[in-house]
Amino acid sequence: MNLGYRAWRGLTAGRLWVVGALASVLFAGWILPAFAQAGASAVEPGNNVAFDTLTISQIMHTGGGVMYVLAGASVLTLTFILYFAVIMRIGYVVPKFLCSELIEKIKAGSIDDAKKACEYQPCALSTVVLAALNHLRNTPETSDPVLVKDIMEGEGARQADEIQGRAQYLLDIAVLSPMLGLLGTVIGMLEAFNAVALENAVAKPVALAGGVSKALVATVFGLAVGIPAMGFYGYFRRKASRVVSHLEVASLQIYAALFSRRSK
Repeated sequence: MNLGYRAWRGLTAGRLWVVGALASVLFAGWILPAFAQAGASAVEPGNNVAFDTLTISQIMHTGGGVMYVLAGASVLTLTFILYFAVIMRIGYVVPKFLCSELIEKIKAGSIDDAKKACEYQPCALSTVVLAALNHLRNTPETSDPVLVKDIMEGEGARQADEIQGRAQYLLDIAVLSPMLGLLGTVIGMLEAFNAVALENAVAKPVALAGGVSKALVATVFGLAVGIPAMGFYGYFRRKASRVVSHLEVASLQIYAALFSRRSK
């Protein structure tokens, strides 16, 4: 078996999360400047300042404190996307070589070897199979097939909930980000109208237009974070359903191998 692939499979979820976070921070270094240029015209309406003269810190300061929350949400979104792209793969949840290896060992009567294979390759399939193997090891000759099936289905349902529930984080970000952007806009408009109240009659239209355009930067950022998060939520939700289907099929194959062996 390929050692490089084994090393890759050996990465824990925590390590994958760290890798995804670091990659997201680096990627955000390209995304946020693009946001800054997109919002530059709203920062100083009527000003002929070049886009590249505006810094991210200026845009963040203009949009208010909500902008920092949205910037964190954008990095978190990218982290989730990269992390889910790795762990929501059929080859990660239900490794084909592991399924074949387990069926082969079980049919040969090497239950201990099958258990070691599961422990060596931790994944959702391994967890489901280990639950059945541990039960069979404790009651080798008196195990009820229906009970073993219930054990595997129970553990499989738990793994399915965990796989499908991960995408929910992207949905939360997709819902909250536009609302945070709207909050920032409302706060900015309140500040703009307050500034208008202190200006003379000639300067009021200019002050109001500038204040409203600055306030809208928060809404732009909120939508820029929320729309991709919603799109990727739908993508990973569908992908999770396909992964769970493969997990069910592989679990049934191993269950059939367990009791076809014992019925001989």
